[in-house]
Amino acid sequence: MTETFRIDRPSFDPATGEARFTYGLGDLRFTERLGLPDGADAGAALSPAFEKLLGLTALVLGVSYFKLRAPFVIEAPGIALTAAERAFVIDVYENGLGEFYARNQLSRFGKLTLHAPDDAQDRKPAPVLADRTLLPIGGGKDSLVSVDLLTHTGVDFTPFAVNPKGPILSSVEAIGTPPLYVTRSLDADMIRLGKEPGYYNGHVPSTAINSMIASLCAVLYGFSQIVLSNERSASEGNVVFDGRETNHQYSKSLGFELLIADTLSNATGGALKYFSLLRPYSEARIASLFTQASKFDAVFSSCNRNFRLTGNDGALWCGECPKCHFVFLIFAPFMKKERLLAIFGQNLLDKPANEHSFRELAGLTGQKPWECVGEILEAAACFYTLTRHADWHEDAVVRAVKADLLSQYGEEKLQMAMAECLTDSRDHHIPPALAAKVAAYAV
Repeated sequence: MTETFRIDRPSFDPATGEARFTYGLGDLRFTERLGLPDGADAGAALSPAFEKLLGLTALVLGVSYFKLRAPFVIEAPGIALTAAERAFVIDVYENGLGEFYARNQLSRFGKLTLHAPDDAQDRKPAPVLADRTLLPIGGGKDSLVSVDLLTHTGVDFTPFAVNPKGPILSSVEAIGTPPLYVTRSLDADMIRLGKEPGYYNGHVPSTAINSMIASLCAVLYGFSQIVLSNERSASEGNVVFDGRETNHQYSKSLGFELLIADTLSNATGGALKYFSLLRPYSEARIASLFTQASKFDAVFSSCNRNFRLTGNDGALWCGECPKCHFVFLIFAPFMKKERLLAIFGQNLLDKPANEHSFRELAGLTGQKPWECVGEILEAAACFYTLTRHADWHEDAVVRAVKADLLSQYGEEKLQMAMAECLTDSRDHHIPPALAAKVAAYAV
């Protein structure tokens, strides 16, 4: 394959708030646009930090166009990169697209070449950023737990989202704090070609993409930290492909968090921090924290089918996908049954048709679904808890999996796994002072 993917130098107009990114793939040309809100600091838009971040954003956003053909050569002739930045970009195009390669049977690990000018300045001058927090909101339980933790530890924050719709809009409305929204317009030809023969399609690292867009906003509007809501469970992969573990949630993993945090710090002379507030927690622990308040029960959703292009035009929970099943499963040990049934509108654990999906989540058959779900052993531990729970032990799916669950794992392992799920990890990147405040509250 002789095709090359080309990434041109991007542009930003402070007067209109529009950033433009252009790409080339063989004879094809694409243009993507970001619409940023009014109020950007014109001086910040001219800073070396913003120029650096804009270039890196162009490279990361490029994965959506690169994957149409997945060539082996990437060229960025107008974007200078340090050695560390080259490694970061290659990581996004290799591990960030790991699921895409696995599901399309494409061998690319260790085979991609990136041509770009050298940047000898490893660390850019620091812009002046206010002591403020930008908090991406995804519409699900995780970012809303971060809302609660930041609120109770006295950290002011601004909700952030790219192309907000459905549960994001309803969640931000319930939060009650003015948000910062960005409009992302993908090239229509890319979307069309992704459905045609001769072109590939598949998963892209959306957290990496949205994080780079957030970094642009941090510099333009004055935020000193971007706080993510990624849990420790996100670091577990799905399958081994091409000699490497591939992870649907790679750009939510701790490894990627450390890499992008270092990249953003160097690009801003140490002025911009990036970390996940929920990294010490398992999905089950986050579910237990969510149950402490009910103000978001009627507005949040983790169901991908709810994020339609037309917005929130259907039920918040489809009740059929692995994400619905996983979230229901991890809430069940901690939330009153009546409340959980009110949120979902049905009992997903009492529908025999759901058994196969729940078995996959708990590692009793198949593989871990290509979804943002927690660890297999974590799901199994939650199931074990339900087999001994007065509210749930008689439900059809719980009864159906009990014997195989105990046979495969054993009671002692499941008991230890549940205890571990509820024990906070010290393996995180949260600033020490904030970590101490959060730990004191989240008991």
